[in-house]
Amino acid sequence: MSGVMGLFLVQARRERVLLPVWILGIAFLGFIIANAVATEFADEASRAAIISVAGASPAFLFVRGLPDGTGIGAVVFFQGYSFTAVLAGLMSTFLVIRHTRMDEELGRAELIGSVPVRRAAPLMATLILGGIANLTLALCVAGGFLAAGLPGSGAFTAGAAVGAVGAFFVAVSAVVAQIMPSGRAANGAAAGLVGAAYFVRGIGDAFGTTPSSDLTHVTSEWFSWLSPIGWGQRSRPFTVADPTPLLVLAAVSLVLALAVLALRSRRDLGESLLPEHAGRDRAAPGGNSFLGLAWRQQRLTLLGWCIFAALLGSIAGGLGPVVTNVIGGNQSLRELIVRLVPGGRGELIDVFTTALLGIAGVLAAAAGIQVVLRLRAEEAEGRAELLLATPHSAARWLAANLILATVSAVVVAAVAGTAATLGLALSGVASGPPGQLVGAALAHVPAAVVFVAVTAVAFATIPRMSIAFGWGFLAVGLVLGQFGELMRLPAWLQDLSPFRHTAAMPIEAFDPAAALTMTGIAVAGAGLAAYLLRRRDLTA
Repeated sequence: MSGVMGLFLVQARRERVLLPVWILGIAFLGFIIANAVATEFADEASRAAIISVAGASPAFLFVRGLPDGTGIGAVVFFQGYSFTAVLAGLMSTFLVIRHTRMDEELGRAELIGSVPVRRAAPLMATLILGGIANLTLALCVAGGFLAAGLPGSGAFTAGAAVGAVGAFFVAVSAVVAQIMPSGRAANGAAAGLVGAAYFVRGIGDAFGTTPSSDLTHVTSEWFSWLSPIGWGQRSRPFTVADPTPLLVLAAVSLVLALAVLALRSRRDLGESLLPEHAGRDRAAPGGNSFLGLAWRQQRLTLLGWCIFAALLGSIAGGLGPVVTNVIGGNQSLRELIVRLVPGGRGELIDVFTTALLGIAGVLAAAAGIQVVLRLRAEEAEGRAELLLATPHSAARWLAANLILATVSAVVVAAVAGTAATLGLALSGVASGPPGQLVGAALAHVPAAVVFVAVTAVAFATIPRMSIAFGWGFLAVGLVLGQFGELMRLPAWLQDLSPFRHTAAMPIEAFDPAAALTMTGIAVAGAGLAAYLLRRRDLTA
């Protein structure tokens, strides 16, 4: 056991900066959401109005979750739980993969295996670290809610709901690390499972049963039970607190942890349940260029993002009839939505698809960022040094990957818009002129490529921090775009998010000036990144 504790201390030391940033960032987000709701919706009437809209709109239910009353705590949980649970899941997956499959790839696990410790000791240390991290996260989230003035019992239950989801993904990621043949594949698969949990919960909530008569409570469909985020949501911390779903999550996590420890004890170092197949002896014609190499490395990842985008777009088709049927007959609710919609246009199906295509814009940005961050993995693992030993410049290497990142963002957005168009057409709901939704999805691409360019600049200047910076900038941009108005942040601060400058088509007209400005910023950022990369040495 002393060997496990020693490894735990080593892993905790490696996480002494990144893990506190994750935990405090998530807790602070919960605090500012709670504080903003208490300020912005201080009276019962204003909270009832926004919850009534949410309860009758599948778009709100998909994005936010289930409304469960009009108390301040209930509105806070509705506004922020799903997002903080996703962040907890991502924190846990990245933590576990870093200390398991990636350590095996980089040779650290082999060094540990040369000393007299059990084969599963490093994994056990990682599971302990993940569990303590999520327990700390639960307490910090609860502390943030208490600092915002929410009731104590509800605050601790809400914190436990976030921590329970994170702990579940600690165990799930450990299983994924045994299955996948590489750290990159394991990270992608584990993060994909977090995204799938959000999507499954969203679908179950959006197809929820008819809201209560006052539109303040909605019961989700059984589909939501297939998601750990859906289980955490069922704890209902600020109405009728029920810890039973959280205990179920904890029990499942414990069973998975015991199973993965047994599996690791029987698996050879470096092996995986899904073997990694060797490539061809010689590269295909396209593999002789930087762009062809980048495509070969990223094509499966891009396929995964496109699948997510297609699912997101198809949801619009499946829920289109529900939107029109539920809200169309409620004139007062329809008038309220019209007042809340930017620009004064209140077509119900447009409001719904705009919300989903906004998420598609985030997926497009994430797909582009992942392409750029692959450069850091190539550099850290020594392959970039071999690649740049050829008569080609680092600037060309970066340019090829930036081209692929931009293409990836365009393709992901186009797939989401196409899927939404086809889904609505098949469901018999009018969606405007042909190609309107594809154009609405593509309107998010200029914002996405700004994220790509900023990530490239970070890679060229602070390579060791580029991964954290790239994903962190996306998270900050998403928070400012989603919660900036709610938190009453200064306009200049909200404007730092590229998402704030994207036209919310089709309920807003396309803004060519903003799109051209963001495109210019992206091009300038790409040029700056290429210049800075040429002036620095490769780093491990």
